[in-house]
Amino acid sequence: MAICILTWRIRPFYIEPTNIVNVNHVIQRVSDHASAMNKRIHYYSRLTTPADKALIAPDHVVPGPEECYVYSPLGSAYKLQSYTEGYGKNTSLVTIFMIWNTMMGTSILSIPWGIKQAGFTTGMCVIILMGLLTLYCCCRVVKSRTMISSLDTTTWEYPDVCRHYFGSFGQWSSLLFSLVSLIGAMIVYWVLMSNFLFNTGKFIFNFIHHINDTDTILSTNNSNPVICPSAGSGGHPDNSSMIFYANDTGAQQFEKWWDKSRTVPFYLVGLLLPLLNFKSPSFFSKFNILEIRFQFPQLTGVLTLAFFIHNCIITLLKNNKKQENNVRDLCIAYMLVTLTYLYIGVLVFASFPSPPLSKDCIEQNFLDNFPSSDTLSFIARIFLLFQMMTVYPLLGYLARVQLLGHIFGDIYPSIFHVLILNLIIVGAGVIMACFYPNIGGIIRYSGAACGLAFVFIYPSLIYIISLHQEERLTWPKLVFHVFIIILGVANLIVQFFM
Repeated sequence: MAICILTWRIRPFYIEPTNIVNVNHVIQRVSDHASAMNKRIHYYSRLTTPADKALIAPDHVVPGPEECYVYSPLGSAYKLQSYTEGYGKNTSLVTIFMIWNTMMGTSILSIPWGIKQAGFTTGMCVIILMGLLTLYCCCRVVKSRTMISSLDTTTWEYPDVCRHYFGSFGQWSSLLFSLVSLIGAMIVYWVLMSNFLFNTGKFIFNFIHHINDTDTILSTNNSNPVICPSAGSGGHPDNSSMIFYANDTGAQQFEKWWDKSRTVPFYLVGLLLPLLNFKSPSFFSKFNILEIRFQFPQLTGVLTLAFFIHNCIITLLKNNKKQENNVRDLCIAYMLVTLTYLYIGVLVFASFPSPPLSKDCIEQNFLDNFPSSDTLSFIARIFLLFQMMTVYPLLGYLARVQLLGHIFGDIYPSIFHVLILNLIIVGAGVIMACFYPNIGGIIRYSGAACGLAFVFIYPSLIYIISLHQEERLTWPKLVFHVFIIILGVANLIVQFFM
């Protein structure tokens, strides 16, 4: 019996059953030989255009669905129960929750701060309007392949669509903005990991030495205090960690070596940099009120990344069993994400104790409004820390695949190339954690930048071009989509003036 492994971009090819390690297991590992063959086929696929079938296995040699495995870039092979090209086996419910789970990320920690910046009323309206706008652009992405009637676009991804309309510029620009979103996420992760690691260590030290760190910070006076870390820093996030302990050399030494901006970000380097240099990512997969303000563009920048899934939505929806329900399922998923952001934002903003504290005390990471000595916050931080430490190397792997794969044609040209790339990415994270640890700012800048291409410009331009080619372009549609592009450009520019 032959076993067929399906790659991400092309149709099936044969490898022998002996090349699947532990066939009887639920998750089968792919041998080095099978993985090498997969890379070879990917190389062949680049010799022709995606629509050229010269190097694609013909239908009559493709085995039945019961003999097919899906090859994952993470080093696994998953057996298919049923398969037809372009279709998967996920139900609509699974697809909806998969999109919901994929879209939710670290941006949720900054939603309350964004609402504070925009004002409660404006914030609610902006979340709903941005949800609708990004949903519409995402629907345009989903339908972009079907508007190319002259070619077989079944196996295409969104970068292929961009390359079709804009040539090599579309391919490389989509790569650039995709890297912006990836590296931006990695920088946010590094800032948050530094924050969580610092507060975790501080909780343990204070617990052992019976220290109450709320005595020196403006806070509410109850059993579950909420603090205002930015109270003496002019409204800006306080990145210092110094608390003065009289006649306590041990505590002073702790503050010296356990500083949020001077030491803790560097401690993570020794832990995470070696993990980034692993050649295969299979190691990581084993863990796996009426108020209006005029600073609302800061919230739109955050929400652009919070609703960002446009670069991978086609891949996610390919596994939907009923392809005709793609748009419906996408709308439901966006509705759930919007409701989640509204729930978290309203809950934190409305329940924030004001008075005695001001709403301006809401931090860019709302967990910072809870003292290090708070037990529930400690539990949340340590779980988030471990979760991010396992996801961070995977993000680094994806950045390596996209950049080195496009430049050198090999995702691991040498340990030197990989180490240089990882040092640049980690260095950017350390610098930001030391000098600009404002996750709200980082999210809104990177979100507005990558959203400019994937959310606003490419979907609208592709739709305009396709309608023009079909001679169906009307003035209302042209004006509307040009307006979307203008919104995206304005969203990016205004971030630098807020």
